[in-house]
Amino acid sequence: MACIVFLFAALLQPAHADAGFQRWIAQFRSTAMQNGISGATYDRAFRGITAPDPEVLEKARYQPEFRAEAWEYFDNRVQQDAIDTGRRLARQWKPWLDRIEQKFGVSRYVLLAIWSIESNYGEVLKNERVMRSLPRSLATLAYGDKRRAKFARQQLIAALKILQSGDIDVGHLTSSWAGAMGHTQFIPTSYQAYAVDMDGDGRRDIWSSVPDALATAANLLRKNGWQSGETWGYETAALPEGRKFPGGNMALSRWASIGVVRANGKAFPRPSDSAELKLPDGRAGPVFLVTRNFKVIKRYNNSDKYAFAVGLLADELAGYGGLVRDWNRPFQRLTYSETEELQKRLGMLGYYDGPIDGKIGSGSREAIRAFQARSGMQQDGHPGKEVLQRLRGQ
Repeated sequence: MACIVFLFAALLQPAHADAGFQRWIAQFRSTAMQNGISGATYDRAFRGITAPDPEVLEKARYQPEFRAEAWEYFDNRVQQDAIDTGRRLARQWKPWLDRIEQKFGVSRYVLLAIWSIESNYGEVLKNERVMRSLPRSLATLAYGDKRRAKFARQQLIAALKILQSGDIDVGHLTSSWAGAMGHTQFIPTSYQAYAVDMDGDGRRDIWSSVPDALATAANLLRKNGWQSGETWGYETAALPEGRKFPGGNMALSRWASIGVVRANGKAFPRPSDSAELKLPDGRAGPVFLVTRNFKVIKRYNNSDKYAFAVGLLADELAGYGGLVRDWNRPFQRLTYSETEELQKRLGMLGYYDGPIDGKIGSGSREAIRAFQARSGMQQDGHPGKEVLQRLRGQ
């Protein structure tokens, strides 16, 4: 009877409502209830939602083929603003970071790096253009995106269970378009598996409680095998040209014996640890030996580039310094402040209308190409010193 009432109410929505979407919501209600969701919880989650989110469908359908070069990926994540902000937040949240590190055994700097990369230390959560209703986003994907429908239905059930548990109210149950939630961007099923009430208020609130969010990330890493007190990896010296090296894992002492040594000239502090050779930018870029913790970071996001970004940013936050050998970039890199200046000058000339954030995305690249075309330069879109100097002359 309740389902009939809900369907009838849906049919009485304003004319601009999507009737097919409303039917899907009404029909999925029984599936949710079979999975332990109360009718009251379901109705509360979808109250006022009458149509799919068109931006979610647009983002789901538009998957650009562009794949970032190594230098571009890391320049946007391991940069001075992220380092300065992370160090300031490390001081601000020190008492909680002390407790989290003691409880879970995960480096505070790794947690801060994840926080930075996932949500820009929570700044993304304040952006209404990015964050949206989680029930609506997942229902939109389940209804309108065949590729993600199964995933979206599973995550929607998990999201409704989170709402029903009282950890968060429906007004704050927000996510990215794809359903990633809170400061540390957990999907609902991962939240269910790892969420922690670190601040002791009775709710596992990764949206507004920084201790809960960082502890939840730490719990994920610990439960997936994080080795306390160990690093994620080491930068090594350049490999000799023409020489082949074995794949797979070997003890660091064995790697050193065949000529793979640390870039800073120091000895490996734990020579018996096992490590694997990685060349994320080929032999021309920095080379690494990565340990078990590198693989654990990939349980957060199964990408070598992601794990390297977390590890390298964590090392910068901890004060270990940056790379000895830079990425193999075809231009001279700008500093963070110079990149902001580049964006501002492109904006003043009418080429760019995006955020002044020191990060080079597709909008910045297109603006640079347009300026290069107008200036008779090679149209590569690279944010180099030559482009900035030319802009300063305008």
